[in-house]
Amino acid sequence: MRISIFSAFYPFRGGIAQFNARLFRAFEKKKYVKVKAFTFTTQYPKLLFPGKTQEVTPEDVADKIPAERIVHGFNPFTYRNAGVKINLSKPDLFIANYWMTFFGYCVSVLGKMQAKHTKRIAIIHNLIPHEERFFDKPFNRLFLKNYDAFVVLSESVENDLVKMKPSAKFIRLAHPWYDQFGLKLDKETAQKKLGLDPNKRTLLFFGLIRDYKGLDILLEAFELLNNQYQLVIAGEVYSNADKYKQQIAKSKSKDSIFFFDRYIDDSEVSTFFSATDICVLPYRSATQSGITAIAFQFEVPCVVTNVGGLKSIVEEVGGGIAVNKVEAQSLKEGVENVFEGDKLQQMQMNLKKYKEENTWDSFAERIIEYSKTLD
Repeated sequence: MRISIFSAFYPFRGGIAQFNARLFRAFEKKKYVKVKAFTFTTQYPKLLFPGKTQEVTPEDVADKIPAERIVHGFNPFTYRNAGVKINLSKPDLFIANYWMTFFGYCVSVLGKMQAKHTKRIAIIHNLIPHEERFFDKPFNRLFLKNYDAFVVLSESVENDLVKMKPSAKFIRLAHPWYDQFGLKLDKETAQKKLGLDPNKRTLLFFGLIRDYKGLDILLEAFELLNNQYQLVIAGEVYSNADKYKQQIAKSKSKDSIFFFDRYIDDSEVSTFFSATDICVLPYRSATQSGITAIAFQFEVPCVVTNVGGLKSIVEEVGGGIAVNKVEAQSLKEGVENVFEGDKLQQMQMNLKKYKEENTWDSFAERIIEYSKTLD
């Protein structure tokens, strides 16, 4: 079976590239599959990418997927030729990833250019963007028109898809847990590396920082907690970093807040998650999150807000709790709830069992089997 995948791949960095690197390797391991990866020559315009760099740096540890760079993300004149190149690989199954409506027209053309015998499946990470733009609806319509079926990763995205295209064929699969970040370290060792207090309960906010992710709400909630807690913030800010730094400076709990304001390289991920007790996702909006998949690798429970598919992700596996209100008081109570009795230990046991079942190999196999059911 020939499979071609289009997405962000090495040398691009970030969660989508990491997701597809693991998916590529899972397909590659199957003896009956020949898989080929395709990616961008240039991805985002600087206007849409406030970070320092879109590509991995020499210090980064990344899986160097041999992806062919074929399309300029914001040059439509390259889309048709890119679609032809993918078609020349003669895929039985073409898989595209969809995470930003900005790429809707591009991904649409790539799907349209495939041969009639090729099954076209798109993995939808987000369909309705967190920050709306004028081209969202027309680009989504084009995208949905040019694929035979879809894989959704959360109930939230499933609902968005059905609302936008009631006749859509789809399968919902859980986001597999990440396993490329190394082994869990001894907690005391990890905390020492980060300069943390080993006698305090440790909360972690991890990943790229955008306004919709609610870091400001978490900082408010942290002020409401007693001095048994410490907060680690690790990630590059994609908005106004000064407002968070000012909020921290004014906080009565500032001495227990550790802010690592930078992109966290893959080689460092294990240290941050090994040092923490729980991961907190105080998001104002969401579909699903790759952060939960990383947390689950290290058997770290999550406290999330009840937005998008976050609640179902953590509660279906017993790997955390969701608070119903996106506000500081609710978040504070949710954090305290995890530490009551033996809840934290039970959640850790649930995550250990979940990891044994939700692998990348099974995820890839289910996509293949689903593709065989399509007309």
